[in-house]
Amino acid sequence: MNGSRLLGTGSALPAKVVTNAELAERVDTTDEWIVERTGIRQRYIAGEGETTATLATAAARAALADAGVDASSIGLIVLATATPDNTFPATATKVQAALGCNGGIAFDVAAVCSGFLYALATADSLLRTGMAKRALVIGAETFSRILDWEDRTTCVLFGDGAGAVVLEAPSGGDSGKNAPGIIASRLHADGACHDLLYVDGGPSTTQTVGHVRMKGREVFRHAVVNLSSVLREVLDEAGVSADEIDWVVPHQANARILDATAKKLGLAPEKVIVTVDVHANTSAASVPLALDVARKDGRIKPGDLVMLEAMGGGFTWGASLIRL
Repeated sequence: MNGSRLLGTGSALPAKVVTNAELAERVDTTDEWIVERTGIRQRYIAGEGETTATLATAAARAALADAGVDASSIGLIVLATATPDNTFPATATKVQAALGCNGGIAFDVAAVCSGFLYALATADSLLRTGMAKRALVIGAETFSRILDWEDRTTCVLFGDGAGAVVLEAPSGGDSGKNAPGIIASRLHADGACHDLLYVDGGPSTTQTVGHVRMKGREVFRHAVVNLSSVLREVLDEAGVSADEIDWVVPHQANARILDATAKKLGLAPEKVIVTVDVHANTSAASVPLALDVARKDGRIKPGDLVMLEAMGGGFTWGASLIRL
């Protein structure tokens, strides 16, 4: 039996847009340098009163509206974020309170850029067991709050935003690659790669939030290898060939990583959803943001076979194949 069905998607972005030209006024960089190396042209930056919770709540409301269901039917909220409003309680509980669906399950998942894939698989597993009938799975970040704005190698890469999906527990019936629902998911982690992408602070070590630190070349190399590998795992499990996929919705880290991964798998570039140019890297929010954009502009349609994939700090990485 296939897993949970996707009923709707939604997204939210801060009001403020920051272009590469504006960043070049703050740090030693240029629009040409950023575009050539990353494909990024702009990003959204959270302002006063905009937090991970407010963006997550707005995305959740949009997803509920798209699905045509009421918040009272949500029994599970899994929110992926590396930038919670507070150390505790979980930002998911703030979203739950804002939506007025208290009493169900609500918690955060910390897997950085892979967070949404981890949250999706976790929610699907809980829905399959009957713990809830419907779930909100959210990726939300305010990465601008943990950037070192004097480090041009990282501050140009990230942006803020949120994306959400509504899932419904599987009800039996049709299964296999042609039936709607989550068909296959795979997750991985390798803690030995900690020092390649991390934040240099935390409550138990420095008692500070810290800033993002990254060794870009090493991250790029691992990303292409790990993503290609996990995509093949999911395809093999589902009994699907790469040319059967209608769309790939990847983590929007870097246009060069997207291109290299697609080439390694023999995927047509026009099947890859790209939003990194306008959103930059929004960490756990990037996959659901891109998914919502492509559904709302009509590219991704009901019945399409869609592959989601991401890799982030930890390292963590994963992929999920869904028939919409």
